[in-house]
Amino acid sequence: MPITEHTIAGPSDGPYAVAVTADALWTTLVHTGQIARLQRGGEPAADDDRTGAGMPAAREARFELGAPGSRPSLIVPGPDDAVWFTRNGDDHLGRIGYDGAVSAVAVAGAPYGLCVGPDGALWCTLMNVDQIGRVTVDGEVSTYAIGTSGAFPAMITATDDELWFTLNQANAIGRMSTSGEATTYPLPTEGAGPVGVSSGPQGVWFVEILADQAGRITPDGKIEEFPLPAGSKPHAVVATDDGGCWITLWAAAALVRLDANGNIIAQFNLGEGSEPHGLAIDTDGSVWVALEKGSLAYVTT
Repeated sequence: MPITEHTIAGPSDGPYAVAVTADALWTTLVHTGQIARLQRGGEPAADDDRTGAGMPAAREARFELGAPGSRPSLIVPGPDDAVWFTRNGDDHLGRIGYDGAVSAVAVAGAPYGLCVGPDGALWCTLMNVDQIGRVTVDGEVSTYAIGTSGAFPAMITATDDELWFTLNQANAIGRMSTSGEATTYPLPTEGAGPVGVSSGPQGVWFVEILADQAGRITPDGKIEEFPLPAGSKPHAVVATDDGGCWITLWAAAALVRLDANGNIIAQFNLGEGSEPHGLAIDTDGSVWVALEKGSLAYVTT
């Protein structure tokens, strides 16, 4: 079996996003205001029925944020021996050091998408105020206007020198320099509802949850769109080194792999009711997917 699962929570906890670090997996529990860490343990554990063949054994730890309604959402490895995550419910970016220290920085505007920028700072989307936020590891906060009202910025990614993000309600892709200059690119398909975004070697991949499509935009602003299964509602995307990408299909309870030409070359069914959201590629090319039903799926290729 290429897919195994590690149960970490109940369906009411809601694993939402996942991040990979050298010795652990981290996931946000959006409904309980917690972060879970799965510490890698080497060989698969024979006495742990939650750990399938080929899946690294793990020891689980929970981190309380002291704010049950904080709704931790996107999570990324930071530049400072820590993971950082957005707290969409209480206007903070959270931080957990690899030593276990928990802290937070206030950032108004409902932070959601998150990435490490080319300047080494944390960049986040502020959904309710049509802004992009920048937070240094020392806690200094700056904000920059997108220039489009009611845009509802969603996820964000970094290239070597700038930031790209989806504008869910403006039906567009945004681009911003590290000095805060913004450009907007309208999508060819009306009402597409872009959400996930990830930079790759041939451009920036994104997904359109309302149009059941993937898209890619090049640095010169050229946009291509590629069909996905009807009614699948793609949610998150992560680019691969070969020019393709992986995409979670939330409504279809599946994970698909696209090649550099936008063709679906693999599909993995994750089980009815699994509700896949965020995903991350491990160092060996395997994929971890956060399933809101309460587990992390481990997909080997």
